[in-house]
Amino acid sequence: MDDGTLADALIETGAVRFGEFQLAAGGSSSYYVDKYRFETAPATLQLIAAAFAEDLTADRIAGVALGGVPLAVATSLHTQLPYVIARKRAKAYGTAKQVEGELHAGDAVVLLEDIATTGMSAVDAVSSIREAGGHVEEVRVVVDREEGATAALEEVDVPMRALCTASDLLARTDR
Repeated sequence: MDDGTLADALIETGAVRFGEFQLAAGGSSSYYVDKYRFETAPATLQLIAAAFAEDLTADRIAGVALGGVPLAVATSLHTQLPYVIARKRAKAYGTAKQVEGELHAGDAVVLLEDIATTGMSAVDAVSSIREAGGHVEEVRVVVDREEGATAALEEVDVPMRALCTASDLLARTDR
């Protein structure tokens, strides 16, 4: 999905870092893709939103809390499609919802995620959206670390599309 422009932008923001890092999905890695670096850079966030918007046909966009929320907001502003936020678990206060925002039964949803490693946070979000009545058409991620997310999502019958892969990013770095 990326001709290299987005991968270069991610690298230019300093999002690709090398060292020893613990990953949220478990385990460690010699590189890290820092979502906060690219999600807080307006020009890069606009590139991501435009890429996510390509051939997007859905009733709603969903962002996985926390990292998918800025992506959903930016893509919503770009497409004028409404968005919802999918949480891992319902809040213990307020409305106590697992999906925040307006979601109607049968709405077609495209779920946005920052980094996909094992895919479990996206799988959990798909489950939340389904429980709330939505139908997840696809998961789109900024970076696929190529560590099982595609297979995990296939097991719940949802295709995943990445804007770029870890291989793409690593091949473009000076390291």
